[in-house]
Amino acid sequence: MKSLRSLLDDLAPHFESGGKFEKFAPVFEATDTILFSTDERTSSGPHVRDSVDIKRVMILVVIALIPCYIFGAINVGYQKSLTFGYSSSWIENLFTGLISIIPIIAVTFASGAFWELLFGIVRKHPISEGFLVTCALIPLTLPPSIPLWQVAVATSFGIVIGKEIFGGVGMNIFNPALMARAFLYFTYPVDISGDKVWALAPDGYSGPTALSIPAGQTNANAVDLLNQASADLAFDYSWMNMLLGWIPGSIGETNKIIIILGAGFLILVGITSWRVMVGSVIGLFVMGYIMNLLSPYSSNAMLSIPPHYHLVMGSFLFGTVFMATEPVTGAHTDSGRWIFGILVGVLTVIIRSVNPAYPEGIMLAILLMNAFAPLIDYFVVQSNIKKRMVRYAQ
Repeated sequence: MKSLRSLLDDLAPHFESGGKFEKFAPVFEATDTILFSTDERTSSGPHVRDSVDIKRVMILVVIALIPCYIFGAINVGYQKSLTFGYSSSWIENLFTGLISIIPIIAVTFASGAFWELLFGIVRKHPISEGFLVTCALIPLTLPPSIPLWQVAVATSFGIVIGKEIFGGVGMNIFNPALMARAFLYFTYPVDISGDKVWALAPDGYSGPTALSIPAGQTNANAVDLLNQASADLAFDYSWMNMLLGWIPGSIGETNKIIIILGAGFLILVGITSWRVMVGSVIGLFVMGYIMNLLSPYSSNAMLSIPPHYHLVMGSFLFGTVFMATEPVTGAHTDSGRWIFGILVGVLTVIIRSVNPAYPEGIMLAILLMNAFAPLIDYFVVQSNIKKRMVRYAQ
């Protein structure tokens, strides 16, 4: 490592102001800080009031995502073996899944790195480690059958429109990874949602996601529809199986236990807010119960989904743990985080239930709350100021 450090120190003058490779300084700086820790202070958001630097924060988030990738790969292989009725080991399932998801990861990071380097060189600012988390999240929000060219376009949209046009990391108001998924959701809905997104073989065999089964159905109970689908198809849509994650869905969303363990890890290392997570679950359960009360007065089957089913269906827990808690686009006050989280949960159920054309819900809920997060913090701060003024006046 000493020889590598010496090599980088020898090359550094060529990338500094006045050097012959000055314009490529962001590329050199990114390489240096990935290989070695830096003693430079952050000049723009996000700021971390701790001895841990932003690079280490981002790396810890990526570490929390690794189990989601591993299980996602195993699940891809398992669903294929289940579909065609043959038995396979976990290792065989893992390799089958890796064949599907590694190209998605590679295209995502290649597209993201291209735009990060381009904007870094043009604007002459350092390359932020934030793109590592963004590019690590995007593949986990996609089905394994997504066309690779769509991955490249969506990643470009998320990085450029979701972040760079606002000034880069710390300046964006929307979560870039969710912007990428939203782009695909509205431009290529057949490939990102519904009953044709889990292609398991060249002949195009696919299975529906759990949320797509009751979506659009009328005069039926959602749980009965899921049970009927389990009997008719090769997939098991029971509550326990949805908790364990052995169902069709986006690569990283299915196993809720792994996601909860990831949440515990992030809370333990102190880089995420438990208030947002708990608030989202509270909002989901309250609004889910309200929708159940309204269910007898409507023919919409989505209103009959029990709150505990909402919890394990779709990407709710994944979005809540890894996206709603994102430090730049969420609320920053403790009270604001409670409000932010509760409204994310409430809006998720409303979007899922009232408009079955968008059966997921969590993606749009978080993006909408990203827009209102500064307003929430503003009113929380103003409320605290008024309370202090009253206290001082006494």
